[in-house]
Amino acid sequence: MTAYQIAVLPGDGIGPDVTKEAVKVLEALKQQDATFNIEFREFEWGSEYYLKHGHIMPSNGLEQLREFDAILFGAVGDKRVPDEVTIWELIMPIRKNFQQYVNMRPIRRLAGIESPLKNDQPIDFMVFRENAEGEYSNIGGRLYQQQSQEMAIQNTVITKQGVERIAKYAFEYAKKNNKSKVTSATKSNAIIHSMKLWDEVVEAVAKDYGDIELESNFIDALAAYFVMRPESFEVVIASNLFGDILTDLGAALVGGLGVSPSGNINPEGEFPSMFEAIHGSAPDIAGKGIANPIAQIWSAALMLDHLGRTDLSTAIVEAIEQVLQEGKVLTPDLGGNSTTQQVGSAIAEKLKQLVTK
Repeated sequence: MTAYQIAVLPGDGIGPDVTKEAVKVLEALKQQDATFNIEFREFEWGSEYYLKHGHIMPSNGLEQLREFDAILFGAVGDKRVPDEVTIWELIMPIRKNFQQYVNMRPIRRLAGIESPLKNDQPIDFMVFRENAEGEYSNIGGRLYQQQSQEMAIQNTVITKQGVERIAKYAFEYAKKNNKSKVTSATKSNAIIHSMKLWDEVVEAVAKDYGDIELESNFIDALAAYFVMRPESFEVVIASNLFGDILTDLGAALVGGLGVSPSGNINPEGEFPSMFEAIHGSAPDIAGKGIANPIAQIWSAALMLDHLGRTDLSTAIVEAIEQVLQEGKVLTPDLGGNSTTQQVGSAIAEKLKQLVTK
């Protein structure tokens, strides 16, 4: 039986702590299911590596990662290293060079978690964020620095191909999962060039999926609708920046950043896809052992689904929900006093009950 080869990049801050627990859960599955084999190789790339070597990963880092079936990524960010280094020399090269143009983020309220909303309707939808272009471009620059006329230009890149492929991915997901509506985030009333193109391409793609409704909302109104009627959404597509902001808001509605996963997907499978929690490195709680590992463990579940083991992915989410419903082993962000390690172990133990040898 061939083992899945997984590259593990724990990164900075709480990244190593939560990633360790995700690996623990995957190892528990390996012990329980004779049909599942997985092997890990850890890479110590991140801010500590940068401080020692002057670069955040080796020059052949992408070549090394390309050989793996998937990447499990912790978090990146350290106050000792400029953000433009940690982001643009690690995460962005992986996402862009590996053509991980789909960022998928489930916004789902798990059993056992209360929403800050009074609305008790189920919240369960998927946001697909365009992940390779958009507002997160390094095209631009600054002039006259430290002078009164200082200026900065940051260009947004929206291409027909980029919008078309994220829209098709979202509509195909809706079709496969019997969803009736796709919601598009736009701002074409004010951003009249890039967002007009976005609208036109999304509308053209929607015509090939006549049974699925296309709803288009301006981003400011859509943010309000996320709070007012989150139960009305099924699939949402958004540009890089809009999707990033919307999913942090969505995460807040279903328990916070500590429970929200994501996947950076290369749909063609030419390159490995990368899975990570929505949250960052959280330097304020790094090293305290109180970070919630659920988002990272759920991200590992998304990874298994991507690799074709939907059965095991479902089992992980069920184990998470059972631990949450019992309410005995919870980190402080969810009202408990358990450690990161204790939560990871509790989920691993639940898996042993759910998945028989």
